[in-house]
Amino acid sequence: MSPSRVMVVDDHPVVRDGVALLLRAEPSLVVVGAAESGRTALERAPGLRPDLVLLDLRLPDMLAPEVVAGLRAACPLAKVVVFTAHGDHHGVQAALDAGAHGALLKDAAATDLVAALRRVLRGERVSDPRMVPGTEGRGAALARSGLTRREYEVLRLAAQGRTNPEIAETTGLARNTVKTYLQSALHKLGARNRVEAIGKASEAGLL
Repeated sequence: MSPSRVMVVDDHPVVRDGVALLLRAEPSLVVVGAAESGRTALERAPGLRPDLVLLDLRLPDMLAPEVVAGLRAACPLAKVVVFTAHGDHHGVQAALDAGAHGALLKDAAATDLVAALRRVLRGERVSDPRMVPGTEGRGAALARSGLTRREYEVLRLAAQGRTNPEIAETTGLARNTVKTYLQSALHKLGARNRVEAIGKASEAGLL
């Protein structure tokens, strides 16, 4: 039986090389390629035909849920596992909601990583047990607020101090679309401006 094909998407070369090195000793898995950004991953994936994509949660050009959705469309049979150094990051839940098959922490031991990837390839959904619970609570708060995922992501980036043009560049959205999402988020939160919206979102447990 031929080994399962793995693609690694991470903007840090040391992580890409490290995963390749870890999996080199595992005959059932072979790294067939890598990408340093979300857009590059979506371009390369169809040609690499991965069975599994190990995807960094934080990429410089796209949000993980967008990459997950793009990979699911480009390679419908591929399993996608998000790989993060931040177990309590709300993006883990957003990526899982977008269709990721698992979430693992980057400091997982080699044997744990291999075992988890095998389980995902068998059809299981796998999350590292050390992932800090709480993303579910934020998901409930998000549901109560009525904010869509897009509105929430735009608001989250605004809370980080990003300007509308910077948010547009990060998300791949048009500037007018970013403005529309922000205005919609403000309306749903009952806020008059973005500062007030960020304050109300924090109080509601969204940020």
